[in-house]
Amino acid sequence: MMKHILDRPIWSALETAHADLAEGNEDARRYPPSIVPFAASADDRPESLDALENLPSREESMILVEAGPIAIPPSLAIVTEASVVQMVAERPHARISDPRIQPLTEADAADMLDLATLTKPGPFTLRAQSLGSFWGIKSEGRLVAMAGQRMRQTGYIELSGLCTHPDFQGRGLGTLLFRFVAGEIASSGDTAYLHAYAANTSAISLYKTHGFALRSEMNMRVVKRRP
Repeated sequence: MMKHILDRPIWSALETAHADLAEGNEDARRYPPSIVPFAASADDRPESLDALENLPSREESMILVEAGPIAIPPSLAIVTEASVVQMVAERPHARISDPRIQPLTEADAADMLDLATLTKPGPFTLRAQSLGSFWGIKSEGRLVAMAGQRMRQTGYIELSGLCTHPDFQGRGLGTLLFRFVAGEIASSGDTAYLHAYAANTSAISLYKTHGFALRSEMNMRVVKRRP
């Protein structure tokens, strides 16, 4: 049973704020793979797992994230799995401004994907902006840092896609964008949250410094159809 709306964040998002993006039915849903390869079953009932099994094609992988153990049908194989932490803002962050920060648009999509491919902040596609707003910092027209919004649930928005080009790290750009996006989320009346790999202790410590607290340990599995 889901005790908190963020225990099954993918399902909760596709059932509420991102319902218009959902593929599937009342038993299992996913985002369009061209946007993000996230999927979830409503629960662990056989009917839900059967519906989850039918979502991907043979070539597609899906990412599942849940607070408890992740059940999958026998026809899906685990490609990889990891421990993740989910952190939530303990207080609303103040809205800030900085002339270096600018909203990113569809015209920036290729540069955003290039930066994400280089720095690997998490799953990212050319259509990532379908999920929420993104902001970035450019140097001589080159995108060097960005952050934005990904999953949404009632009362919550995920802060995601935070990354800085290696040539521009150590200048505080990531921290600035982190604070900016957290402030934008708070200004909308929602609570910011994020996910990080449990092994990334330096990032977790940084997030704690900026007012985020551990809400739950999470499990992540990447699955695909068995041959």
